[in-house]
Amino acid sequence: MKAVVYEAFSSPPRLMTVPDPTPEAHGVVLRVMATGVCRSDWHGWVGHDPDIQLPHVPGHELAGIVEAVGKDVTKWRVGDRVTVPFVGGCGACPECHAGHHQVCDRQFQPGFTHWGSFAQYVGLHQADLNLVRLPDSMAFDTAASLGCRFVTSFRAVVDQGRTSAGQWVAVHGCGGVGLSAIMIANAVGANVVAIDIADDKLALARSLGAVASVNATQVTNVADAVIEITGGGAHVSLDALGHPTTCFNSVSSLRKRGKHVQVGLMLGDHSAPAIPMSRVIALELEILGSHGMQAHRYDAMLAMMRSGKLAPEKLIGQRITLEQSIDALMTMDRFAGTGVTVVTEF
Repeated sequence: MKAVVYEAFSSPPRLMTVPDPTPEAHGVVLRVMATGVCRSDWHGWVGHDPDIQLPHVPGHELAGIVEAVGKDVTKWRVGDRVTVPFVGGCGACPECHAGHHQVCDRQFQPGFTHWGSFAQYVGLHQADLNLVRLPDSMAFDTAASLGCRFVTSFRAVVDQGRTSAGQWVAVHGCGGVGLSAIMIANAVGANVVAIDIADDKLALARSLGAVASVNATQVTNVADAVIEITGGGAHVSLDALGHPTTCFNSVSSLRKRGKHVQVGLMLGDHSAPAIPMSRVIALELEILGSHGMQAHRYDAMLAMMRSGKLAPEKLIGQRITLEQSIDALMTMDRFAGTGVTVVTEF
């Protein structure tokens, strides 16, 4: 099969021919029909993830068709249209038994713990637990765009943030994660403030439901601007970028007893950001993380998509080839373009 492979961290990946995967007894092999290019892939490529063993194939936001099935798999057949959370559970640890597959003790992550989806085929583990059946009406590029950013944002807004109608939600960073969170928060009836440094991304955020926006380069203090707009601060605030500045601003922009949800990854030099802890204590703030979403929670999200309340296809910015994904991966830290980039030609 063709696959994008890097043999050293931060060195240019190459499009190579490598052996096709074979399914584990509990897994399947998927023919990849679409895969997203995510900043998490960039973090892996530069060496921020200790689970990655070289040489490596990145890619964790994927959708496709089941090509081969392991002998112990009972729920899936060749030809099934599926996607998968970017964090899969083992099914046997205490966290999995409690339904928390997204923090499984022995989790499977395509593109990190194993070779990923920047390839024509990818092997997926514990298929009966982790795969999600796609509606026949859903395009593969839309399904791939759900895989990391959209589902993580859904869990951040709905499950972790417990956002309700009428609340104020601040979203710091309007890339794929932030735009997803804006759409989801708007769908549950919240009032959203979008924060970014690019006017085109803020315009897209407003088109997806943000009722106000803040260009961080044009205000003296981002938190003060959010507090003024919201009449006292956000009930829920998300750092959708993963940077010490946006993390600090997110916590600082909350009202009393508000919730900060960290969605953007904080790795490398950014792994230990400063937090205004005196404010956390005095205002009884909550600090939460959001790390993927379990396969069994997809039904709630898919129901909102069927009803028309969520339209993740609107977030797709570019459709590119597998070869073009190399440049897209290496330049993820430049935050160029708007929306989600998806590989659709292999």
